[in-house]
Amino acid sequence: MAPITSSVHHHRSTTKANHKPFKSKHATKSALKERTRGKIETNERGVRKTPHQQLMSKLDRKNQARQKQQVKRQEKSQAASIFAGQNGAPRQVAIVPLANSIDVAAVIRALNESVDISEDVSIDRQLRIRVDRFKQNIMYIPAKYDLIHALDVCRVADFVIVVLPTDIEVTEEGETLLRSIESQGISNVLVVAQGLDKVNPQKKRPQIVSSLVSFMNHFFPTIEKVLSLDSRQECSNVVRSLCTATPKGIRWRDDRSWMTIQDVKWPDVPGSLIDDVVVTGVVRGKGLKADRIVHIPGWGDFQIASITAAPLANTKGKKEDSMNIDVTEAPQVLDQPTDDRDDMAVIAPEEIEMNDDMLSNPDVERRGVLLDDHHYFSDDESHIPARPKRLPKGTSEYQSAWYLEDDSDSASDMMDDEDEDMNMEVDEIEGRPEDGVFPDHGDAMTEGGPSEYPQSEMFLDPSPEDEADQLEDYRASRRTEAKEDLEFPDEIELHPNVLARERLQKYRGLRSLKTSRWETSEDRPFEPEDWRRLLQFSDYKGIKNKLIREALIGGVTPGTRVNVHLKAVPSVLRNSPLPVALYSLLRHEHKHTVININMTLNSSVEKPIKSKEEVIIQCGPRRLVVNPIYSDAGNTPNNVHKFDRYLHPGRSAIATFIGPVIWGAVPVLVFKNQAVEDPEILDSTDSTTAGKTSNRLELIATGTVVAPDHSRVVAKRAILTGHPYKIHKKVVTVRYMFFNSEDVHWFKALQLWTRRGRSGFIKESLGTHGYFKAMFDSKINPQDSVGISLYKRVFPRRAQALEEVETVA
Repeated sequence: MAPITSSVHHHRSTTKANHKPFKSKHATKSALKERTRGKIETNERGVRKTPHQQLMSKLDRKNQARQKQQVKRQEKSQAASIFAGQNGAPRQVAIVPLANSIDVAAVIRALNESVDISEDVSIDRQLRIRVDRFKQNIMYIPAKYDLIHALDVCRVADFVIVVLPTDIEVTEEGETLLRSIESQGISNVLVVAQGLDKVNPQKKRPQIVSSLVSFMNHFFPTIEKVLSLDSRQECSNVVRSLCTATPKGIRWRDDRSWMTIQDVKWPDVPGSLIDDVVVTGVVRGKGLKADRIVHIPGWGDFQIASITAAPLANTKGKKEDSMNIDVTEAPQVLDQPTDDRDDMAVIAPEEIEMNDDMLSNPDVERRGVLLDDHHYFSDDESHIPARPKRLPKGTSEYQSAWYLEDDSDSASDMMDDEDEDMNMEVDEIEGRPEDGVFPDHGDAMTEGGPSEYPQSEMFLDPSPEDEADQLEDYRASRRTEAKEDLEFPDEIELHPNVLARERLQKYRGLRSLKTSRWETSEDRPFEPEDWRRLLQFSDYKGIKNKLIREALIGGVTPGTRVNVHLKAVPSVLRNSPLPVALYSLLRHEHKHTVININMTLNSSVEKPIKSKEEVIIQCGPRRLVVNPIYSDAGNTPNNVHKFDRYLHPGRSAIATFIGPVIWGAVPVLVFKNQAVEDPEILDSTDSTTAGKTSNRLELIATGTVVAPDHSRVVAKRAILTGHPYKIHKKVVTVRYMFFNSEDVHWFKALQLWTRRGRSGFIKESLGTHGYFKAMFDSKINPQDSVGISLYKRVFPRRAQALEEVETVA
């Protein structure tokens, strides 16, 4: 809507244009002050900075706010609509104790009695009740004082009731449980205390309640009250909140279809794999589709044979809700698989053609290390910068082309113009040693002493005995320094009898870790099995949004009680405990790819976690046993990231492994098995069990799933260090980096660097024991160390489902 200009404004502007009244200096200053305060009308009157508000009137803005409010009310009404009616979906309430002394059955009885309900309570099964006062159904799901079971129960809960003890403090295990259920995602939380009436004297009770509130605020800052189970009124308030509040939900869970398993029926047929295993529950989240694969924690992934209606027995003869199904003699089929059904394959079909340049041309001889995307051969010195010529003063660039380059080694010393004449005289009288060191001039020396061979003599290798002793002394001192300052975490030591070009055949050089191109064809021989058959994405974000929108269409309506008929269920699961939930996976979530997790190690962890160390990861509905590799987070132009040997407490890194796809930013919990002393075992009088320990899961890190990237390169760095044996200005003789001349020629193309910031390159090999001459950009310190950086690609390892590992064990 275009702005309207009134005739008054037009007349005012015309008057100002025709008449220019006299303004005093004081009036001008006042006008400027008023203008800076925003009190003067300008030509931009009525123009707003934000484009969407520029053309909106006050009435339009009110109408827009009213529409947003109506949309929120409609969404809230739809979220609570599945709970409406006599046979509506029950509100699922998890009862989580924080101590072994908590009586969960007594908690449920106290809540039921507050609304005049008497039901037989058992902590071994779920309890569904009807609260006529609020016309709602509630299903209590008791949780054991066990981390895994509590996590499973809280993942399917609309409300979580945390029960605190009043006679003892919450242990470290209870704190881990609270921190875990908070990190995995949680809906509405209520906190109650059991046994408050038993606290004496009575005046201590408010103090205990206050301390419990303070304790819970560390994990849930919005908690304002801790209600007592000994008070009928407060228990009634808890039930009122359960029946009237709208669950917040968990985003990753509500993007999928899921249901709490109420019953499992096994057919009486023999065999290792059994079809038509019936799982009963109420559909929640999105619509449940028979084409999608379902995951049952503790069991695994399964295909659906069919979905049939499973109405409650007491619905016959009563007025049905619109979402409930009429009871008929034959089971009513609600959904069946179609041609669009997901298969159980986790990787792509095997490729027939192998496009690999190096494998197809095995006769190509490599004569040097790979630097970026090129092999530099030992006889090709094009990578070495030209040595500067010694020219008379005032020589132009054109004239310098007519001066022939000096072939002697002394020309590479890059001497200053001031002492050039003096050094030339010394060369004529005494001769110049090969390494450019002058004992009489007081040049900086290392423990190797001055050079004793003239320019015309060959470099003499030291005796094997002396060299072995000197090498051991040098490396012993280096290890001491490394323990003090940890400056070289990637440094490796080569044995004198080991060929570096064979030991480091997987490694290459990079001019820049963040910008140099990584040649992937060199990694083909070292790729893990089925690496090329993993799922890859061209547009992860676009595919994710498409599949989440796809889950909104079709399927069995949420709120419907159904029987899900599963295919090929292992018979060994017949005697296992009743699983808690069933989750329908989105399309492709059964296939394997490269999973990346932005992971932060808890600051309370005492020791760093080593790469490839086994941990247990809970990612959405799955639990996996993985050996992740860690690398630097962030984006780089070449998508190459440095491998971290350790993840230190309080720091973040990207953990990478091969596992099933999970769409979206799903929270991740990382656990590690810790051996703890079991009091029951230690108190046992049996000599066979005395002194034994048990394993307990410890929450060591949390994280979030980031976009999978098959082309993300994790580069492990290896540093070879050498010792400056002789030094003269910028020319240095280096030893202990290599132990034969062939290795020197192989790695000749790589750049040298020192701990103190100098850089250089290898000029030539000296002798047969790996000594070489190097040129640096400036004079180096005798106490400095010379190094080269090599990199190789580290591939992630495949994850295993926790239920598979437990079955094998």
